[in-house]
This record gives sequence, structure tokens and C-alpha cells, in this order.
Amino acid sequence: MVTVDDVRQFARTLPRSSEHLIRDRVKFRVGKIVYVAFSRDESLMGFGFPKEERAALVAAEPEKFLLPRESDMRFHWVEVRTAAIDVAEMRELVLEAWRMCVPKKVRLEQELAAGRTL
Repeated sequence: MVTVDDVRQFARTLPRSSEHLIRDRVKFRVGKIVYVAFSRDESLMGFGFPKEERAALVAAEPEKFLLPRESDMRFHWVEVRTAAIDVAEMRELVLEAWRMCVPKKVRLEQELAAGRTL
């Protein structure tokens, strides 16, 4: 099971990432863009994800992923049950959500520092 502390520890390593408590919910942002948010009970983690791919993700693993509530369907967003993922998968989801909202230059610098390429 993934915890807020697991995400916090990883998010601190990502340039321009900041943590905020908004309406009793922990959220991680780049500037004003939220890329990860937890439900109040921390059982769900929402994260940035391409709209055009989320239906396939949820259909492939409905026990793990779910669509956001109706009011959030307009955003690039999907949710995951924190009990259904491990730390390695969380890191992948958080990193990809972060990559969606940082400038390309920042993303490329982080990839070079981490030894990754496109």
C-alpha cells in the first residue's frame, strides 16, 4: 500500500514540485497545476493522466484504477486505489503526471539527471 509519505518523499525530488493542504486534502503541484491529490481518507490518489487514454486504463484494471468524479472529467485526471499499487508503480504514475505539467526544458533536465532519455 502506498502512503502520502511515500509520495511526499518522491515528489520532493522533482523540480518545481510543492506540497499543499487544501480543504484537508494533500495535493502536489507545479506552480498552480495539481498533478497528484489524495482523498481525505488517503485511500485514493488522483493524478494527471491523458484524457484520451484513461478509459482504456480503467477498463484494463478496474480493481485498481477509476475515473474521476463527474465534475473532474474535463481534466486530464484519473484515480488509483492506494492499496492496489506498490511504491515502484506509484513512482511511475507520479513521475508521468509531473512530466505532463512542467516545461519541456525542466522535464529534459530531470531526465538527464536521472539518466533517462525520451
